[in-house]
Amino acid sequence: QVQLVESGGGLVQAGGSLRLSCAASGRTFSSYAMGWFRQAPGKEREFVAGISWSGFNTYYADSLKGRFTISRDNAKNTVYLQMNSLKPEDTAVYYCVARMASDYKTAFGPWGQGTQVTVSS
Repeated sequence: QVQLVESGGGLVQAGGSLRLSCAASGRTFSSYAMGWFRQAPGKEREFVAGISWSGFNTYYADSLKGRFTISRDNAKNTVYLQMNSLKPEDTAVYYCVARMASDYKTAFGPWGQGTQVTVSS
């Protein structure tokens, strides 16, 4: 089973950028649709972005379109989330997940351990 490890989180000022990475182990990575979710304090986990196994199709939460970009490199078993023009409300723990459902809003897992993103005003 694939295992996922996120990295790239940190503290950034509003308007700044971060790129999250999710490194996957296992030979089946390239066959999985992948995604990013986030969970802010006191809130439910929410969908951020998803990408098909080929990388050809991408999906985003409506509120994040234009600021966030998901991509993948199957040769490196890695999926990325480029986050630009960050806002304080983007502060959350960001999770990488494998095996997105066909609606690209939910996922079967497994999940990574999460990486903290904090955006200061």
